[in-house]
Amino acid sequence: SLLIYWSSPTTAQVSLEAVPPHVAEGANVLILVHNMPETPRSFFWYKGQNVDNSKEIARFITSANANTPGPAYSGRETIYPDGSLLFQNVTQKDTGTYMLQMLMQNYDFMKLCVQFHVHQPVTKPSIQVTNTTVKNRVAVFLTCSSKDTGISIHWLFNEQRLTLKHRMKLSLDHSTLTIDPVKSKDSGKYQCEVSNPVSSKRSDPIQLDIIGDPGLSEDATAGIIVGSVAGVTLIAALACFHCFKKK
Repeated sequence: SLLIYWSSPTTAQVSLEAVPPHVAEGANVLILVHNMPETPRSFFWYKGQNVDNSKEIARFITSANANTPGPAYSGRETIYPDGSLLFQNVTQKDTGTYMLQMLMQNYDFMKLCVQFHVHQPVTKPSIQVTNTTVKNRVAVFLTCSSKDTGISIHWLFNEQRLTLKHRMKLSLDHSTLTIDPVKSKDSGKYQCEVSNPVSSKRSDPIQLDIIGDPGLSEDATAGIIVGSVAGVTLIAALACFHCFKKK
């Protein structure tokens, strides 16, 4: 006998998407409605996540093909026939949750929520350091100063992303870089970069110069130690050679 198996296709759920979810102040945001199985009788958009008449932005009646503004309408919002909502020239006050309520053909209501965040572009940071010329083997502290909040901080060395060595530590918010102890190879240009989801800026570079000790350098000291060990080994070998020769 021939058995035929059939499974119904998975029905995609209706969803909202803010494009983009993180936006710079003054730009536009479009909230899209995805996977709508039918054309609702009407769309209602609210600021917040509850049905509150005082927070209704606008409604779109499908049969009339027209927007009707609500109490929370600012003049910058437009509802399209598919229910999508366009925000123009957004401000930080627009950050938050928005709810779409739809009256379906069977007179049931469907509710969906979405969020987007509005950010101001970051400002240029600066680096503070006690002294840009320091002696070898001391501790150095570099601090990235920024008046912005909600930012990420990264450090650069000679215009490349800084790779932390075992002598380097970052504070919890990455604003302070500690090098303890510094070595001559740490000499160079340091910068910090601040960023949020919509922008980034780098500080002016700070030149850090590491001055070696008045005495022997680390490499010279290491060379002397290696040379001394090699000399002792050679003397011991010659002594053994003469000893065997006499025998």
